[in-house]
Amino acid sequence: MIYETANDWLNAPEKKVLFFGMSGLGKTHISNMLRDQGDWFHYSIDYRIGTRYMGEYIADNAKREAMKIPFLRELLMSDSIYIGSNITFENLTPVSSYLGKPGDESQGGLPYAEYTRRQAQFRTAEIAALLDTPYFIERAGALYGYPHFICDTGGSICEWVNPDDPDDLVLKTLSQHSLMIWIEGSDAHTAELIRRFDKAPKPMSYQEEFLNRVWGEYLSQHGGDETKVDPDSFIRWTYAQALAHRQPRYAAMAKNWGITVSADEIAQVKTAADFDQLIATALERR
Repeated sequence: MIYETANDWLNAPEKKVLFFGMSGLGKTHISNMLRDQGDWFHYSIDYRIGTRYMGEYIADNAKREAMKIPFLRELLMSDSIYIGSNITFENLTPVSSYLGKPGDESQGGLPYAEYTRRQAQFRTAEIAALLDTPYFIERAGALYGYPHFICDTGGSICEWVNPDDPDDLVLKTLSQHSLMIWIEGSDAHTAELIRRFDKAPKPMSYQEEFLNRVWGEYLSQHGGDETKVDPDSFIRWTYAQALAHRQPRYAAMAKNWGITVSADEIAQVKTAADFDQLIATALERR
């Protein structure tokens, strides 16, 4: 790790961290808090994916839908209107909307083959965005003069890496340039995440092997016809399994490549000084 001890961390003139863990446990909240205090550059992986690596996919999909409406088709064909996505750090809906949900098209679902094609696009995009981290670290200092750097990753980072492989390209690159910090949730946090997701299910990205397994299991339990699958029902059914699937992968990433802080500890951080002390404590107890 680039900071081996609490003193290494506290005395470092330039602090570089990367947060990982399930969405909803505070990664973006703490990133925004540190950024707003003025000395931290916030690099959002999901924002980078949506603007740099999947922007054309998202815009073209919106245009494809607009082309089905004669009025909009005419305006598009004459270059009279422009369609694009308005992605921000706080609004990443265009990315999740493009990923979609598999199932009955009359309920807004996608054919499974198209769904998995988009999943593969996202995997490629996320890996590329993660590997851009060293470039953005250099850019944050050289261009903007920020001494400190945050990489705010998406919940699916654990799907594309092998935490037990010391030569894993993504993890090796990230750990050489940042302190990797797992924000770990409790059983109560997990229950709350499931409750929130059940209330408002949203698309997610999954490892191919996991996705194919749960899709097959769901079909076998619900009649076997993918064109009749309720998209929201499937992703609700999958979500709790995804949390269980990801937890040991996050734990291995933290054990082999970084440190762990709890979501409750993160929730108590109010200032950059609080954050510095929390990370020092986490390094001491590692």
